[in-house]
Amino acid sequence: MNIHFIAIGGSAMHNLALALKHKGYQVTGSDDVIFEPSKSRLDAEGLLPQEFGWFPAKIHEGLDAVILGMHAKPDNPELARAQELGLKIHSYPEFLFEQSRHKTRVVIGGSHGKTTITSMILHVLQYHSIEVDFMVGAQLDGFDRMVHLTQDNDFMVLEGDEYLSSPIDRRPKFHLYQPNIALLSGIAWDHINVFPTFENYVEQFQIFVDSVVKGGSITYNMEDPILKDLVESSENTIRRFPYGTPNFSVVDGVTLLETQEGEMPLEIFGEHNLNNLAGAKWICQQMGVDEMDFYEAIATFKGASKRLERIAKGKTSVAYKDFAHSPSKVKATTEAVKAQYPDYRLLACLELHTYSSLNAKFLKEYKGALDAADEAVVFYSPDAVKIKGLQEVTSEQISMALNRKDIKIYTEPEKFQEYLFSQNFDNTSLLLMSSGNYGGLDFNEVKRRFA
Repeated sequence: MNIHFIAIGGSAMHNLALALKHKGYQVTGSDDVIFEPSKSRLDAEGLLPQEFGWFPAKIHEGLDAVILGMHAKPDNPELARAQELGLKIHSYPEFLFEQSRHKTRVVIGGSHGKTTITSMILHVLQYHSIEVDFMVGAQLDGFDRMVHLTQDNDFMVLEGDEYLSSPIDRRPKFHLYQPNIALLSGIAWDHINVFPTFENYVEQFQIFVDSVVKGGSITYNMEDPILKDLVESSENTIRRFPYGTPNFSVVDGVTLLETQEGEMPLEIFGEHNLNNLAGAKWICQQMGVDEMDFYEAIATFKGASKRLERIAKGKTSVAYKDFAHSPSKVKATTEAVKAQYPDYRLLACLELHTYSSLNAKFLKEYKGALDAADEAVVFYSPDAVKIKGLQEVTSEQISMALNRKDIKIYTEPEKFQEYLFSQNFDNTSLLLMSSGNYGGLDFNEVKRRFA
């Protein structure tokens, strides 16, 4: 097949392009800007556009399909040419469904934990040499790409994002997959720019549950009351498998999972990660992996990229970086680090970086999110607020929203770094939570301070 990508440089898009090249497809693409690591990875496979920009001449009748990325605009000139020629135009989730139409589709969704759960499942399957197709939202150790497609594999494991599919397809991505086996980890309001009310956001998960093919299954976190009610009230004729956080203990900084064979040490920690593990186990069992084989494999799982990633460790100190930015993720991650190192001072630094987190109306959702921290710091860029077209957010609003009068708030990258690097990190656990980089924080310098 001959496939053209409009906006090939995105994280998911470039991985799909690489997967199709590996599968033997003819692949071309365009973009107006491509950052690392996408740029180097596309270049290594001969897929990097010779020049940036949009070129309608690249769109021709010899194309079997055009895949449209979210980075493109609805009036993109290449898209207009594809529409004029009547070519098949897919969002990448729509194309992934076409690639897996005759496979057993396993879809992992939820407001939080979906990348980690998908990563756990793929880790276990790889450990036991079980070949599957997949799409996951993070680069995994031991995997060349975030997308893998074949003709022969029976299963396709998909991370099910609830964000929009493409500039011309406003459906959430996970509505397009029609899973045979599905999992939902929880519902916590996010993407306020797309789903302006909590009720509207919850509705997307109801549609997902109803999209599971008849006779299929939904595995769900029964500790989330909204999710539990949503799944159990669905009239879809599917099997329902609830799961909850398993019993565990923390001894000398090591998390021990209780199993039928006794306590098993894990590389990961935190109640939310143990909850994720329980969900992953249910899915792996439905894919043919028995319980003890799952435990053997999961004991070696070190975590998904950017998810509670340990970046430095000293004699009496430790530093973690986490992608957490939504209120529920920030709260769970902060509590996990404090529980793992209860005798250390926990210094938690949160960057408000996304559209939702910088929205004055949404800020109240962060109440209590940093309560577990001994010292709490927030960084945000007023320029980012302006760029996103939002109302000005003040330090007083942030302090009030988090319900902490002692919180330190920085708006200048230099002042934040000056504060951070002035700290004595003895008997301290440092937690850096952001989907950004604090205006250019030198993470190598952070590591050096813990050496």
